[in-house]
Amino acid sequence: MLITLQPDSDTPLYEQLRNQIVIGIATGELAPQEKLPTVRQLAEELGINMMTVNKAYSLLKQEGYIAIDRRHGAKVNAPGRGRPDSIQRLEDRLELMIAEAVVQGMDSSRFQELCARIFAKMSYRHP
Repeated sequence: MLITLQPDSDTPLYEQLRNQIVIGIATGELAPQEKLPTVRQLAEELGINMMTVNKAYSLLKQEGYIAIDRRHGAKVNAPGRGRPDSIQRLEDRLELMIAEAVVQGMDSSRFQELCARIFAKMSYRHP
């Protein structure tokens, strides 16, 4: 999986990294049980601080996207391993995105078309 960070973005690097890994899982670029690079490896590869990668990995673990084991490193979790409050967090973020779309003048049908187009790119499906 190719990870590209934008240092000039308003989004912190750890959050950009977290987001790209989640998208990688959703699109199937990262398979369940696939081993992720070590914190040190990924930091060197991306040219960023190890603490930035560690923060992203910690967040992904907290949210249930990955599992971290000292002996085996970080691995992508199997489907459906998210935390119980994930749906509420998702709903909160989606509410903000919809509000932004409304303020920008987007109507409901256009927003739904956009969501459907993006959703179709995702190969990750729950049974």
